[in-house]
Amino acid sequence: MRIVVAPDSFGGTLSAREAAEAIAEGWRRSVPAADLRLVPLADGGTGFVEVLHTALGGTVHELEVTGPLGDPVPGSWLQVGDTGYLECASACGLHHVARADRVPAVARTATTYGVGELLADARDRGVRTAVVGLGGSATTDGGAGMLAALGAAPVDTDGLALPPGGAALALCDRLDGRPDLGGMQLVAASDVDNPLLGEHGAAAVFGPQKGADAATVAELDAALGVFAGVLAGTAGRDIRDDAAGGAAGGLGAALLALGARVESGAGLVRRLVGLDAELDAAAGAGGLAVTGEGSFDWQSLRGKLITAVARGAADRGIPCVVLAGQVSVGRREAGAAGVDAAHGVADELGLDASMADPAGTLAELASRVAPQWNR
Repeated sequence: MRIVVAPDSFGGTLSAREAAEAIAEGWRRSVPAADLRLVPLADGGTGFVEVLHTALGGTVHELEVTGPLGDPVPGSWLQVGDTGYLECASACGLHHVARADRVPAVARTATTYGVGELLADARDRGVRTAVVGLGGSATTDGGAGMLAALGAAPVDTDGLALPPGGAALALCDRLDGRPDLGGMQLVAASDVDNPLLGEHGAAAVFGPQKGADAATVAELDAALGVFAGVLAGTAGRDIRDDAAGGAAGGLGAALLALGARVESGAGLVRRLVGLDAELDAAAGAGGLAVTGEGSFDWQSLRGKLITAVARGAADRGIPCVVLAGQVSVGRREAGAAGVDAAHGVADELGLDASMADPAGTLAELASRVAPQWNR
């Protein structure tokens, strides 16, 4: 029996590779002879570059960039031939902001400037296509910081550059200059399909996890509405309702304004790492797919990685099991997405234990689940 172990990263606790190794270790405790194939995955968010580097090779370029709070942070991107793969979370990820600092003032001012610096480095190294993984950001600035780093700073009616962050965009009149991509084509690898504005938009859905309270969410949504008009001038069309415009705090909208093509982050990674070939082989051996992430919740069912794995398994008539940090999706909803069973580390072993030893408790969960599928 061949088992394809294809998890995403587990929030800020385990990378996708570490999660896959923990699941494999636990599974072998109960089923030593199991034929396990590890295929770490990412859906555009945290771990995007690491997963693709493991699968594709290439060169990882490391540089210091501006973090979401304006301080320097280590950033990186992957070059494979004339294609660059960037992870926005590397520059502006939520992991750069301590939990105690995720407050309204920070949510109002966090910037994507570092993402623009990564793109500029890729441009200067001759990259022809830049694939930007979207997800896990600490920002809600509509990509304004990224545009400024590329030479198109948002300014007010007096031509003065606006301070960093989404709240200041309420005063945006235009972009001063044109973004310099040097002919580089863009692909937005998105983990969500949310639009820029409204109840399903960047501020309303993702702002609270970045520190925004109700008043700040309303402020940011209104400011992004103003900025949407500016982006329309760059795009030559209205992009406010486009799918994925709300990804990464509206960074998706700025990429769309620059002509980016949107592609499912999970689908892109699934193709590049050869997941379908592994699932084909598992189907021929009466196999099983095991996937997981930090929280298996309603957002997991909106085109994210678990859905991609489950559908791939269902297409081949093999079961799919989810091992997650926590599970809040009902059995019926999970089944509709192609998931045959879902188990949460916190639910079965306790939240405190799971946080104290993420890899150990995930391995323990895998060892408990494995006998149920050994055949």
